[in-house]
Amino acid sequence: MPGIRKALKTGLLLLGLAGVSSPALAQTKPATAELQAAPTLWHIQGEQGEVYLLGSVHVLPPNIHWRTPAIARGLSRSDVYVFEVPQDQSAVTELTALVQEKGYLPQGESLRHEIHPGSLTDYDAAIKASGLPGEIVDHERPWLAGLQLMFAQISKLNFAADSGVDSVLTAEGAKDGKQLRYLETIADQFALLAPDDRKLEMQEFESGLKDLRDVAGEIEPMVKAWGAGDQAKLDKLINGDLDDFPEARKLLLDDRNHRWVPQIEAMLKEKHVFFITVGAGHLTGPRGVPALLRKDGYKVEGP
Repeated sequence: MPGIRKALKTGLLLLGLAGVSSPALAQTKPATAELQAAPTLWHIQGEQGEVYLLGSVHVLPPNIHWRTPAIARGLSRSDVYVFEVPQDQSAVTELTALVQEKGYLPQGESLRHEIHPGSLTDYDAAIKASGLPGEIVDHERPWLAGLQLMFAQISKLNFAADSGVDSVLTAEGAKDGKQLRYLETIADQFALLAPDDRKLEMQEFESGLKDLRDVAGEIEPMVKAWGAGDQAKLDKLINGDLDDFPEARKLLLDDRNHRWVPQIEAMLKEKHVFFITVGAGHLTGPRGVPALLRKDGYKVEGP
């Protein structure tokens, strides 16, 4: 799956796993600025049920207000909340165990010693930009090191997993007694992050090191487009990156969209109102979930 490490930033919009609190994901300090957002909401009327679709950014700054009147109404009408993956304590425990099992190099091995000499300058620059102790990163497998370096920079932007749309709505749903459902498992998404091919893993890590010099410059335009409801720009920012890496796009986006659509169509046959929150990148463009539902003959209200 070439290119996934180079497209790590899109994981904030594509992988719900990013919102699951874990020791592997850097946490953030609070922000004070008040921010306004108006993300796009879709609505589908089925045979018996209804579905609202909201694109999420899984990691956001605190004090961002994205609950428009339309979103608030959809939430109040829905009795089932649907997310990509669970975010409860059992999910945290499972994720932590997977990270411990597959996130670290064997004793005596060093990431620095495995990196090709030509990539060491980029590696050192990424560590410096992150502010993380090099000795900690040096004992991690490349996939985990890449995530750590990215999330450490994101923390400087005052973004946090518990401010992400998924985390907020999961907590609210549990508190309000909503039924919670999920489209994937923790293991499903973890397999997208931790490849079995170690040689390929290192190639992907090294190819993405230059991107880790300036994560803010990559993430902030995506969050701005999401908050403005600018689907065309959001599609270009996300899919434009992944179009350069068709295998990564297929794995992260297209295959998963095609697996989700039958699940959503089954929901539309139930006597429930569903509020589905997934990564924003899954809902944009001609291969996004709304477009696929329209192709199957459903009337989808939204852009």
